Amino acid sequence: MSDASGARTVDWRRLLVVYWLTSLIEGMGTSQIFALLPISLREVGVPEADRLAFVGLFTALIFVVGAPFVPLWGVWADKYSRKAVIVRSAVVEAVVFACAALSREPWQLAGSLLLIGLQLGNTGVMLAGLREVTPQRRIGTMVALFGASGPIGFAAGPALAGILVDGAGWSVPAVYALSSGLSVATALLVTFGSPEIRPAIIPAGRVLRLAFGAVQGVLVDPTVRRIFLIFGVGMLANQMARPYVPLLVEAIVGIGPGLASSIALVTGAAALAGALVSPLIGTLGDRVGFRPVLVGCLGAGCVALALMPVAPVVPLLAAVALVFAAAWSGVSAMVFGLLATEVAEERRSATLNLVYLPLYAAGVVGPATGSVVASTVGLSGPFIAGAAVLAAGALTIAFRGAGAGRRRHDRDGEASPPDDRV
Repeated sequence: MSDASGARTVDWRRLLVVYWLTSLIEGMGTSQIFALLPISLREVGVPEADRLAFVGLFTALIFVVGAPFVPLWGVWADKYSRKAVIVRSAVVEAVVFACAALSREPWQLAGSLLLIGLQLGNTGVMLAGLREVTPQRRIGTMVALFGASGPIGFAAGPALAGILVDGAGWSVPAVYALSSGLSVATALLVTFGSPEIRPAIIPAGRVLRLAFGAVQGVLVDPTVRRIFLIFGVGMLANQMARPYVPLLVEAIVGIGPGLASSIALVTGAAALAGALVSPLIGTLGDRVGFRPVLVGCLGAGCVALALMPVAPVVPLLAAVALVFAAAWSGVSAMVFGLLATEVAEERRSATLNLVYLPLYAAGVVGPATGSVVASTVGLSGPFIAGAAVLAAGALTIAFRGAGAGRRRHDRDGEASPPDDRV
């Protein structure tokens, strides 16, 4: 049974506000974990000689536990309750940030990061619920507005941390405790401020069978496989390098006052730039095609990653990080554009629920690889390796597109319009 009539009575704008704030708070807290992790590792007693390796390994922990649950959250949400799955995420966030605030030993911080994997998996569920209640003519607006919440949260989180640590004298655990309290607030907001949005067709059957069927149904589509592979390549490069950006800042400004603010400048400004640039890159993709814009963004990201380790001052590092964030935002926008236009309607909901499957895979492999490279080559290693991955992705898509264009020309005897298939 479906509740389509009830969904039609829900004010999509109100639901968007609730979900937007929920995603914003999650982004703020998670970005603070990423930005302040090197400082936290020092405070819990990790030796300086081991911090390079530990930053990558501890970041990989975030995705290890959550990976097996990726296909399950969407099934549980559609079968039982989308609201419960979203509230679960906010409650786990509160526990994660509270545990991080209370950590005094490396193993305690590691356990806290492992729990983050259980808080993820709500973005696709919120998008699916919003799509049920949003008028067709407003779907593009809804996706653009909701999509900005995460990047804005990732910008605001480090900025707030910098103000509280360097400006107000807060400790890093106190910042985590504040994020825990805000997560409790979002759990209450979703519980009492949003309705239950049921899917048009409620799945029947055993959960594991449905979850396996969802993964199989999505991945048998060659278009989805190609798009997920592109997303995975970009995610891999991002996850190899991102954990080490705060250490680049630390290498420039040193340990002590001003470090948290400098990290906030580099990571926060970059995240905000990504949020602002994404709609512009989406418009460019509509005009010239998703594939050439995707290749351009991968190439720009490659150059930016390669330049980050040689930036001599924080403002220049922030500028290069901004370029990378804009390029990565463009990659994400083109991937979601391809999903919106190329995936069959009957697979679209399942694909949205599984869209971050490449993130979990890259979230484990990327930081772990970055840890090995950093320990072997030094701090610049993860950035060079990430740049190489992006370059390989850009060249593969460019040459594949050129080959496809020549084949169409030879077959048809004349030039064909640009093909956005990747």
